[in-house]
Amino acid sequence: MQQLKIGNVTLENNLILAPMAGVTDLPFRLLCREQGAGLVCMEMVSAKAIYYHNKNTEELMEIHPGEVPVSLQLFGSDPEIISEMAKKIEERPFSILDINMGCPVPKVVNNGEGSALMKNPKLVEEIVTKTVKAIKKPVTVKIRKGFNDETVNAVEIAKIAEGCGAAAVAVHGRTREQYYSGSADYEIIAKVKQALSIPVIGNGDVTDGPSAERLLKETGCDGVMIGRGVRGNPWIFREIGHYLETGEILPKPSGKEVSETILRHAKMELELKGEYTAVREMRKHIAWYTAGYPHSAALRKSVNEIESYQELENAVQQIFIA
Repeated sequence: MQQLKIGNVTLENNLILAPMAGVTDLPFRLLCREQGAGLVCMEMVSAKAIYYHNKNTEELMEIHPGEVPVSLQLFGSDPEIISEMAKKIEERPFSILDINMGCPVPKVVNNGEGSALMKNPKLVEEIVTKTVKAIKKPVTVKIRKGFNDETVNAVEIAKIAEGCGAAAVAVHGRTREQYYSGSADYEIIAKVKQALSIPVIGNGDVTDGPSAERLLKETGCDGVMIGRGVRGNPWIFREIGHYLETGEILPKPSGKEVSETILRHAKMELELKGEYTAVREMRKHIAWYTAGYPHSAALRKSVNEIESYQELENAVQQIFIA
């Protein structure tokens, strides 16, 4: 597997878990790291929430030694607050600091944060410049193709980020307007790669080995970032890594491995968040893990009624023993 260097951080391979709110928490990141992710990215953290000492933010920023190297992602729109909070948390054990300029969610965009920043190149310049100066760790930026089809400016924003000292740029090949609909535009990722000398990480529509290979070949990008394709499938890193090395498609994990992973995932959530929250968090994960299995439709219907770990265990055993 190809190593990837981001600033002074060397990743053992170029397969990266994308930051996803409500998905890439500590237990799930550990599972992905075990399966061969070269870098795992945390759920995005609000710079303002750190500034105002929000208690829920502490849990979001918890890092386990077993998941390093890990990227911590901040979002916000105030250059002073982002850079100051980056400095404030720098002693935490994350390896890379990422700035979110890609989130399409209305409550983030309406605040002028996330992908809304792509409409304001001057502000992008100020945020990246101040953050790079504030900390010694590598700073990366995650962007989209553009805000909408009328403003496709990924190349411009990526060049600004590089000029301000960013160590790498990740590009999702869709506009904010597209959300996750349609296909990712690999041509725009290729254009960003051609325009930059720092690593460019491609993101969009990677679901297996062949699609990861296609992204690498069509864009020339340095790394592959995997988002929605990893939900319920931490094994995707193992599968892609094996395919890129050998050209062979690995068999899907056995029912036994899937059920054991679900229960282990649930136990880690329980330890971190307590039974009430953990079981509710696991409902969506169980639906993702079991998609496509016989009897899984019935389980997905009943999964929202699961309220205890014991009920969760019983439901999982039913689907994989039935």
